[in-house]
Amino acid sequence: MAEKKETVKLIGFWASPFRRLVDMALKIQGVSYEYLRGSQEDLPNKSHLLLELNPVHKKVPVFVHNDKILPESHLILEYINQTWKNNPILPQDPYEKARARFWAKFVDEQVGISKTLHRRSFQVIMFLAKEVTGKYFFGGKKIGFLDMIVGSIIPFCLARLWEDMGINMIPEKKFPELNRWIKNLKEKLTP
Repeated sequence: MAEKKETVKLIGFWASPFRRLVDMALKIQGVSYEYLRGSQEDLPNKSHLLLELNPVHKKVPVFVHNDKILPESHLILEYINQTWKNNPILPQDPYEKARARFWAKFVDEQVGISKTLHRRSFQVIMFLAKEVTGKYFFGGKKIGFLDMIVGSIIPFCLARLWEDMGINMIPEKKFPELNRWIKNLKEKLTP
């Protein structure tokens, strides 16, 4: 009997940091997937596929693995972590796992793109810079859960948003460790 081929699909919107988060996790795990995109995925005209797969929240990303459907990026990360174990996303140590979840929740709550304020963003960046000081990544030598959460928002979205307004939120002189982390993350994720 032939082995059934594994199918992995990700429904997303190109500019979504939450889609980028899941994309990072899949890339780190070496999981091939089909990316289903559409210009309507986060706009008022939701696609039929999105409404069918995520009728509750009607948001991206939506993850489909062998016909199992999961919405919500953090849940998707946990699923990926438990399904493909070659590169653990969450720390194994319960304390370190709890700390990663704490900081991830903090970033999600404080750095939402639509509610971001300059001063609050700066405070978040200061906390994160302190947390990554002396480490290659937040969790050590490998990209993990918190790197993905922060990496999907800070260097790619928040920094670009403020730069477009002429503000450098992460100046090299003030935040050398955070800039080093951003460089490490980009090097690891760029093919």
